[in-house]
Amino acid sequence: MDLRKLKTLIDLVSDSNVSELEITEAEGKVRIVKGGGAMVYQAAQPAMVAAPVVDVTPAPIVAAAPAAPAAPTGHVVKSPMVGTFYRSSSPGAKSFVEVGSQVKEGDTICIIEAMKILNEIEADKAGTVVQMLCENGQAVEYGQPLYVIE
Repeated sequence: MDLRKLKTLIDLVSDSNVSELEITEAEGKVRIVKGGGAMVYQAAQPAMVAAPVVDVTPAPIVAAAPAAPAAPTGHVVKSPMVGTFYRSSSPGAKSFVEVGSQVKEGDTICIIEAMKILNEIEADKAGTVVQMLCENGQAVEYGQPLYVIE
């Protein structure tokens, strides 16, 4: 099974109320069990009887993690789709907005390319752009924060 797909499945189980997930595909079988703060992952290939159990429990946090980014304050503009984030209409063009830019509701603030279609993303609130949360050319997920507007 693809490692990216496996990580996505583990994240889905850990973020949901599902306590156990088992998937069987042509290339193997995966079983993810969550319980008591620990998560166990088992995988078996078709030719194998059993595979080792891997404990994917995160290490306990001893002190406040300074590396964790602070939650943005203000209105967060989120990506309405999966795609590639662009700050401008073309590589050499000026960015639609910068930190400190005043925007009105409906102003174009970026473009997300999805399936070779360029989708203009508009501000859903008027205010000042105080933070840009994505890099130009970065792949973004549905619901991923893009900008903070106050």
